[in-house]
Amino acid sequence: MSAETVIEVRGLVNQFDTQVVHDRLDLDVYRGEVLGVVGGSGSGKSVLLRSIVGLIKPKAGHISVFGTDVLTAPEAERRELEKRWGVLFQDGALFSSLTVLQNVTAPMREHLDLSPQTRDALGALKISMVGLPANACGKFPSELSGGMRKRAGLARALALDPEIVFLDEPTAGLDPIGASAFDELIGQLQQSLGLTVFMVTHDLDSLHAICNRIAVLADRKVLVTGTMEDMMKVDHPWVREYFHGPRARAALATA
Repeated sequence: MSAETVIEVRGLVNQFDTQVVHDRLDLDVYRGEVLGVVGGSGSGKSVLLRSIVGLIKPKAGHISVFGTDVLTAPEAERRELEKRWGVLFQDGALFSSLTVLQNVTAPMREHLDLSPQTRDALGALKISMVGLPANACGKFPSELSGGMRKRAGLARALALDPEIVFLDEPTAGLDPIGASAFDELIGQLQQSLGLTVFMVTHDLDSLHAICNRIAVLADRKVLVTGTMEDMMKVDHPWVREYFHGPRARAALATA
């Protein structure tokens, strides 16, 4: 039985002034997988993520999530679709004037009709799920370490019990121990909640630790998708350097 496609991108074109970032890019993401999206600087990894969630309007192409065209869906249908995904941006992207609990419950206030008590209880549960202590609820982002801010951002991404979680460089800026712990957390949540995870990353350790498939962005498109084993066989200069270079050997040694 073939896997169910939950995200379908066809013929995507993103262009900023004269710079073409994506040129007829195609990609499928399957239900329940952890897909790692990699590519060189300027290859458009984050632009692809932001296009899928509707933050960037592409010049051309088709994007559907759960069968709904995210570019043409009516506003009401679009809002319902947005409840089915959560996004963790780099460094958490938390509201600096809100506490962690207020940040995590912000999507609930916008989309759900809940009492303040129920909302706060659910928010505290999400904060606990990502491994933060109870006293983190009342802290402001400026009082948290980088790793704690990412966990708080992940709790907010999980606020509406999404089916898909988008992660933009989730381990960037973390030390190796913190990055490994975050990878483990993502893997545990994916398994326990049955999530589909779309993860933009440059971290080879993350690819080894939790990704089922890898999509490589190069030459303004998705050059290849497949397992880590598949990547080792690709004869393309950037892919060869990335997956066979010194950092790759270090990641393999610790995998």
